[in-house]
Amino acid sequence: MKNKSNILNKEFQTFYTKVFIRLTVMFFMAVLLIYFLRFTVLRGHFADFIIDILQNAFLMEYDAAYSLYTQVFRNHMDMIMIIALVIAFLIIFRIFLRWFTKYFEEIGKGMDSLIEDGATEVSLSPELLPMERQLNTIKHIIEKQRRDMSAAEQRKNDLIMYLAHDLKTPLASVIGYLSLLRDEEKISDELRKKYLSVSLDKAERLEDLINEFFEISKYNLTTITLQYSKINLRRLLEMLLYEFQPMLNEKNLKCNLHVPEGIIMRCDANRMQRVFDNLLRNAVIYSFNGTDINITVTRLEENVMISFTNHGDTIPVEKLERIFEQFYRLDASRSTSNGGAGLGLAIAKQIVELHHGTIQARSQDEVIEFEVVLPVS
Repeated sequence: MKNKSNILNKEFQTFYTKVFIRLTVMFFMAVLLIYFLRFTVLRGHFADFIIDILQNAFLMEYDAAYSLYTQVFRNHMDMIMIIALVIAFLIIFRIFLRWFTKYFEEIGKGMDSLIEDGATEVSLSPELLPMERQLNTIKHIIEKQRRDMSAAEQRKNDLIMYLAHDLKTPLASVIGYLSLLRDEEKISDELRKKYLSVSLDKAERLEDLINEFFEISKYNLTTITLQYSKINLRRLLEMLLYEFQPMLNEKNLKCNLHVPEGIIMRCDANRMQRVFDNLLRNAVIYSFNGTDINITVTRLEENVMISFTNHGDTIPVEKLERIFEQFYRLDASRSTSNGGAGLGLAIAKQIVELHHGTIQARSQDEVIEFEVVLPVS
């Protein structure tokens, strides 16, 4: 606190110096004015001036004019000097006050601009540069909060829109096939089983989508408490690879695991498995048939880096920049036949960040890589 106060005092040194110089100049001006009044105007010249006025304006004799001057002015010279000094002081103080209050007017206008939309940055006098920086910092914070509020409102609207869009397709299929089963009285057992199977698949798809929406809502609206435990990273990835083997076989994919033995991580095992599940699922979905997927783990001092690499269509830079946004999908049509609601990577990013890690994506020459860096403990 004391260091901050010292820094502020140093930053306002220019302002202090200018105020001190201005006060000093005005003090010397007051001294010169008093000297001028006391030893120039009020000694001789002032008396001659008053007597001349009395003689010319009122046609008085010199002796009568001098006597009147003596009674009215000379005998009350001390009082006149005091009145003159007070008037001089008020004039000088008024000039100083007008100059000094200019700073408050500038600061007031700067504070008004803080709440104005689209206003330019605050600009103050050079000696108020520290105040200008502080006001602009506050302005940027307010603008960021305003943007964040707008983005939050937009995300809420997107949630409603995407929820309606992504749930509509499987729900419509379920209703359609069930309606056929209800309306078609003479339907074969084989066709009935087919319709029931499709309806069940669509219902399960619907359940998966709803679970994704609940999951992202939980991360957005509640404080997540991680349940830390120690896990063997190689064993976790081997189990994941075993579960994905049917999906890999469908596209004739081969997944290669490059993980050193003995890497023990402290993390929330269930949520970290969700991260790796999402990354491997995306690698399978967007891989060319008959290619390899590589999962590589590298120890980096206090961190561990997990890389998921697959061969697929190169992702443009503008899409890479948005790939971790909620509801963003590479297929603009938002077809739900492949992948989820565009929440998997958003959830993965939030889980990684809760573990104080980082996640990033790269794509070049038909190679897609997701890199996760996490603390070991």
